[in-house]
Amino acid sequence: MSSRTPIPAVIAALAANVGIAIAKLIGFLLTGSSSMLAESVHSAVDTVNELLLLLGRKAAARVATLEHPFGYGRDRYFYSFVVALLLFTLGAAFSVYEGVHKIINPAPVDAPVVAFAILVVAMLLEAFSFRTAIAESRPLKGDDSWWRFIRTSKVPELSVVLLEDFGALVGLVLALVGVGLSVFTGDPVWDGVGTVGIGALLGVIAAVLIVKMKSLLIGEGAGQTILDTITSALTAGRVERVIHLRTQYLSPDELLVAAKIAFPPGLPVEDVACAIDEAELRIRTAVPATKVMIYLEPDLDRSRS
Repeated sequence: MSSRTPIPAVIAALAANVGIAIAKLIGFLLTGSSSMLAESVHSAVDTVNELLLLLGRKAAARVATLEHPFGYGRDRYFYSFVVALLLFTLGAAFSVYEGVHKIINPAPVDAPVVAFAILVVAMLLEAFSFRTAIAESRPLKGDDSWWRFIRTSKVPELSVVLLEDFGALVGLVLALVGVGLSVFTGDPVWDGVGTVGIGALLGVIAAVLIVKMKSLLIGEGAGQTILDTITSALTAGRVERVIHLRTQYLSPDELLVAAKIAFPPGLPVEDVACAIDEAELRIRTAVPATKVMIYLEPDLDRSRS
């Protein structure tokens, strides 16, 4: 899927969160529940998240310029970092503040049936969005665990949406528990406790995403499997040895490969040039799902001397 094409997981999450945010806000206005308010802010934040992710994909699709010769692919990492650093963090701070305020100044929950109905419907919509993200991520995940996939994936939108939808589902459960305990015990403090729990959850998700997106933004290299594949492709022809190899993702779809490769002594320049062209072709064939920018430096194998 190209950088210009919005991924289904983001579109599904955006559509779900717009409706959910409106429903939760109405629920808060009818019930006065701080958990409902925190969840409505959570969904509103998630909606802006998806819009930023789409904006990042559009910005990343710009044509390379003299000032940015490798293009703008890292815009996807930048906007995902903004989502993690600002929006999730602000959502967490607001929820904790609102929850503490409700604990200090408890107020009863009105029309709890309305709150329960809205939360259950929201859970169904979030589950649909989460299922879409899982289905889109599964082919890329392979045999890795979901935690390892989130930590190692080069597609920032999937990491964000997966954690966002997971956090939304857990947050809805916390809101349901908070409202439920407030109603059944007659103690509205539980509504505030549930709200603080939602804020803490968002804070943890923010921390995980900040660390991941910072790593991508600085520049991550290919994993060991791809490195081994590239090395095998390089040495399949007249290249005697890979002296050193460096890789870096310029975007989820673009991989920069730079290597110093050893050739036999006395090999004519024309043969070296042909061998480099053949090596580049083998790399692009071996790593077909990614646009590969290759820079190879020929050298002699001095390890023999």
